[in-house]
Amino acid sequence: MRYTSDLNDSEWNLISYCFPKPSKKGRPRQHTFRELLNAIFYLTKTGCQWRNLPEHFAPWGTVYHYFRLWQQNGLWEAIHTHLREFVRLLEGRERQASAAIIDSQSVKSTECSDERGYDAGKKINGRKRHILVDTMGLLLRVMVLPANIQDRDGAKQLLSACFAQAPRCRVKHIWADGGYTGTLLEWSRKLWRCTVQIVKRTELHTFKVLPRRWVVERTFGWLGRYRRLNRDYERQAKTGETIVHLAMIRLMLARLGRL
Repeated sequence: MRYTSDLNDSEWNLISYCFPKPSKKGRPRQHTFRELLNAIFYLTKTGCQWRNLPEHFAPWGTVYHYFRLWQQNGLWEAIHTHLREFVRLLEGRERQASAAIIDSQSVKSTECSDERGYDAGKKINGRKRHILVDTMGLLLRVMVLPANIQDRDGAKQLLSACFAQAPRCRVKHIWADGGYTGTLLEWSRKLWRCTVQIVKRTELHTFKVLPRRWVVERTFGWLGRYRRLNRDYERQAKTGETIVHLAMIRLMLARLGRL
């Protein structure tokens, strides 16, 4: 049985090299890496629980084991970075982005979350996803924090983690909304030599596409297609960040698989 979230041959070939080849020694693998990936992408797309994965996939315990293993050894982030750079090169861009857009999204979390807060502005008790995207809307960095943390404070943590990857991160200009006004502008300029430009609304109660701001909103729209991200169901914030990477990996694979 096939699902819309399953990888086709061209999509699998884009990332198959990231996984070890079958060994000639020892017991043969009972479940292929492609089968495990299909199960993980199915969960990300449909939002089901681990224990409720369809029976024709590998046992849920096996799938979850590899999900955690690849999270801990950094494989998910490595695959995501490789695909993002590949997409940028195909679009005639530089491998590394020099400009970006930052924003946040508050989402409700469940009672199992180990850390959450209350966003008084959005009236949401849960967590907040802070993301940094390039001018194509592709994810550069994501950080999941309690919803009570202000945007500019979350941005400092996000940008610190992003610029710590230097020289891989070469962002020099960032667009943001009015929630980031304040010390963040001077902080980023002095510490990281990066300018932050605030894009404000000109008129209230009227719809207008704001320059650059629409790019990050479109990225949130892409993430909204994956039901696992409609709420924060994860116990650990790190796992929530991994689910965001998985959604973007699947999106980029679908884009590249059509070429």
